[in-house]
Amino acid sequence: MKDNFFSIFKTKDQNFKKFLKTLWIIFFSILGFLIIFFTSVYFGLLGPIPTFEQLENPLDKFSSELISVDNNVIGKYYYEENRSWVSFNEISPYVVKALIATEDRRFYKHSGIDFKGLARVFSKTIIGQQKGSGGGSTITQQLAKNLFKRPSDINKIKLIAIKFREWMTAIKLEKNYSKDEIIAMYLNTVPFGYQLYGIKSASLYYFGKDPIDLSLDESAILIGMLKATTKFNPILNPENAKQRRNVVLKQMVKNSYITEEEFNNIKEKDIPKPEKSITSSTDDLAPYFREYLRLYMTAKEPDSKKYKNKADYKKAKERWDNDPLYGWCNKNKKPDGSSYNLYNDGLRIYTTIDSRMQRYAEEAVREHLSKDLQPSFFKEAKRSKYAPFIGAKSEQEVKDLMNMAIKRTDRYINMKKNGFSDKEIEEAFHKPTEMRVFSWDGVKDTIMTPYDSIIYHKYFLRASFVAIEPQTGYVRAYVGGPAFSFFKYDNAAIGKRQVGSTFKPFVYASAFINDPTLTPCTKIPLIPVTFDMPDGSQWTPKNSGNVDEGTMIELSKALALSINWISAFLIKEKTSPAAVVELVKSMGITDTIPPVPSICLGTAELKLLELISALSTFANSGVSQTPILVTRIEDRFGNIISTFPYGASKEVMDEISAYKMISLMKGVVDFGTGSRIRYIYKIPYPVAGKTGTTDDNSDGWFMGITPNLAAGVWVGGEDMQVHFRSMALGQGASMALPIWGLFMQKVYNDPTINLYKGDFTMPKDFTPDMLCDPSNSSESSPMFMLPKNKKKSWN
Repeated sequence: MKDNFFSIFKTKDQNFKKFLKTLWIIFFSILGFLIIFFTSVYFGLLGPIPTFEQLENPLDKFSSELISVDNNVIGKYYYEENRSWVSFNEISPYVVKALIATEDRRFYKHSGIDFKGLARVFSKTIIGQQKGSGGGSTITQQLAKNLFKRPSDINKIKLIAIKFREWMTAIKLEKNYSKDEIIAMYLNTVPFGYQLYGIKSASLYYFGKDPIDLSLDESAILIGMLKATTKFNPILNPENAKQRRNVVLKQMVKNSYITEEEFNNIKEKDIPKPEKSITSSTDDLAPYFREYLRLYMTAKEPDSKKYKNKADYKKAKERWDNDPLYGWCNKNKKPDGSSYNLYNDGLRIYTTIDSRMQRYAEEAVREHLSKDLQPSFFKEAKRSKYAPFIGAKSEQEVKDLMNMAIKRTDRYINMKKNGFSDKEIEEAFHKPTEMRVFSWDGVKDTIMTPYDSIIYHKYFLRASFVAIEPQTGYVRAYVGGPAFSFFKYDNAAIGKRQVGSTFKPFVYASAFINDPTLTPCTKIPLIPVTFDMPDGSQWTPKNSGNVDEGTMIELSKALALSINWISAFLIKEKTSPAAVVELVKSMGITDTIPPVPSICLGTAELKLLELISALSTFANSGVSQTPILVTRIEDRFGNIISTFPYGASKEVMDEISAYKMISLMKGVVDFGTGSRIRYIYKIPYPVAGKTGTTDDNSDGWFMGITPNLAAGVWVGGEDMQVHFRSMALGQGASMALPIWGLFMQKVYNDPTINLYKGDFTMPKDFTPDMLCDPSNSSESSPMFMLPKNKKKSWN
């Protein structure tokens, strides 16, 4: 019995020891697992954990902003996330209070992990199954999640590891940054829909103001969106946004950030109508400029192996070596040695664009094309056999034009790359499909074959516009086409078109330089001029209108009326094609111009940006300025990286010759082919100008220069065969000049721009006898006439 008694205790003792041993095994197993687990997390074995350097600079993806000269953001460069940086002091206190009250009310009390919040989640959400009890993640944990993205394909084990990794990252963030800095970083990373990231992008987009200026109402709306950016979007779902705003405000009352009275004053108010400001979509301000600048800044150093023509390589290499903005992203390195990235580095690019002038330029293009020119073209095209190719001579010509257009499309390029046969590609282009097409009344959803859509869009006339400051070369407005989303080809700085009579001022200027005795009053006989050509033939230019052959005409009137014979006389007798080409190159034209007599009529194909820049030299006393697009570049913290104060300036002619040209070109506007500026657009201030029209009305031009602003306009079809038949509609004075007139009306009427309205400065050595009043030299005025038996041609 005694032995049995002790054996019972012995058995119990053995069982206890076994239990204790099992308990210790479980304990050390769990401890070992946790040690291995946290060690794996810490050293990144279950996924990378942010390094100290990454924590020091976590926000590595910021869109770069383009800022106008009047300090407005005119656009951004971003790849996936449209995000802009702001500091804590640039954020409205209402935003901060709304965020803390809604997302993490103990934010200033914990060190990254809110254990009370976790206990609440465990007891109420997990055990009590209370869905509305809230989450346990702190703002710092959410920041860690936003900064260091989770992979898309993760299982539950990896998710647990990532959660712990985010905890450790949150603790590290708390050690490295102050609470205010964490708030700012968080608000710079959160999404607000429409690819908008960060409070600055959101406040500008939805309310047209900076984050510091957000009201209590607006702050609550934006913080309310964080729960679900689409469901509580104030544009898409204003009622949902209102309810969510009131929830945020109620939380602010609960946490004593606002009073019950403040809440009651707002809760019944409707959601304020969002005022979307400038964003980076292609239909906002200066899209062609933004794209041109992007290509310019990201250009790579020319590789001689990729150039078939040595002259083209030399030209590209000179630009790379001499233009600090060209290829800037690849020429300049960040402190870590890597190149700058427009999409991620949050650069602040201060452009020369004036947002007011830019908006007026885009409005002028839209107004003239949509209301006047395009309806007229549609009407004329109805009477054409090959519309919209009114100038086409045969069906084969139309077929060739369409084949070229098809091969330039993304659809053709992608299908060809993926191995589709020519037959399959042709079938695809003739298969009806849903698509969106352009119209001046807005984008249209329709069903159309890709082939028909190409024809449809070719009906729309294109236009480009550039305004530049003669004294600095600063580009103030830049329009490359009518609508970037549909017509991406840039006709301002990339496309080249025949310039017509807008080239004639260069011929006159070269003559003035070569023969200083010539003045605007100098009279030249109105007789044909014949050139002996290298092949033994002869060429005699014709005038576009009737002239009184045999009379004498002042140079001022000859340019005002754009008389071809006088331009031909000057290039043959007073200068030479080679001298004209040399002058034009010195004025900034980089395109190749053959030194042949026909350039006196404008056969050269040039870019609008270079053309108006060269002509603006006359308003700058003969000093040429390289066009400037950017004045400085800063990093996202406001540190200046590069400056571009002025372009290369070069005196290419004496100020007397330059002023003579201004005098001549003023006549174009006062009584010549550009006189609509006076009698239709009622602009009374001094303007020097020149119209231009090419063969068959394929291109219409107008160049207008004032003392402090020069602006040029081109209008035409995508193809040269898309043009007006009627000279009345197709000439530069009808196609291009109205855009200039509308633009300048708006500029002059804007008191905030305060454009100078005075006259051009006359040089000290310029004498009044060099000027004349050609408006008095009418057909009835006594003019010297050659005797009939003395009429001749200039052979």
